Amino acid sequence: MKITFLGTGTSQGVPIINCDCPVCKSLDFRDKRLRCSVHIEVNGKSIVIDTGPDFRQQVLRESIHQLDAILLTHEHKDHIAGLDDVRGYNFSLNKNIPIYARQRVIDRLKVEFPYAFAEDYAGRPRIDTIPISNQAFLFEDLEIVPIDGMHGGMPCFGFRIENFTYITDMNELPEKEWDKIAGSKVLVLNALHHKDHYSHFTLKEALDLAKKLSIPKTYFVHMSHHMGLHGQVDSGLPMGIHLAYDGLKIEI
Repeated sequence: MKITFLGTGTSQGVPIINCDCPVCKSLDFRDKRLRCSVHIEVNGKSIVIDTGPDFRQQVLRESIHQLDAILLTHEHKDHIAGLDDVRGYNFSLNKNIPIYARQRVIDRLKVEFPYAFAEDYAGRPRIDTIPISNQAFLFEDLEIVPIDGMHGGMPCFGFRIENFTYITDMNELPEKEWDKIAGSKVLVLNALHHKDHYSHFTLKEALDLAKKLSIPKTYFVHMSHHMGLHGQVDSGLPMGIHLAYDGLKIEI
């Protein structure tokens, strides 16, 4: 399995428009963060989790020529706004792209992208929406396990695929879901910044949860400019825990 972090930033990305802070002005490429998304290559399949506003830029940057499925964690714009750009894959691969999401997320897609569901519009993104619940499901021969948490007052899915678990945009992960994560080799958690937040884990909360889950390798994503400079923050983290950055590739 090969994992590529397409984006590791918060909803505004980093740098933020009209911000002159040291992080936004940093020349370190690891401080340039597009909106959160990840690409997974496994068993000959190409899967993307979340298609935010930077989706087109991300797949072009990483030369992703194959797309077999999209998993959506929740319906916020920074995780779905790039969905129109699946058209490039429709044209080149001559197939619809299946999208797996909660029914409430699918309902939101119908509001945000009504033309995608209008069969008489030839230029629409061709997608097949498949509703999922908090139960493991199969994408062809690959088992995918949703992990159910809360993003403020909004339900949000994380996903486990084989030994990789990806959890973004949560501030609450019930203990009853922890068994789904046990045995993973790599865990990804959102860690917004240092101060309390109503819908995201702080760095301390993410560190505490990572310690409890005890996964060999943990990477943090969905970080704002308030997290601080990558080089400074990452060097102070415990062994086995790192800040992810855009373009980072890992293999399991």
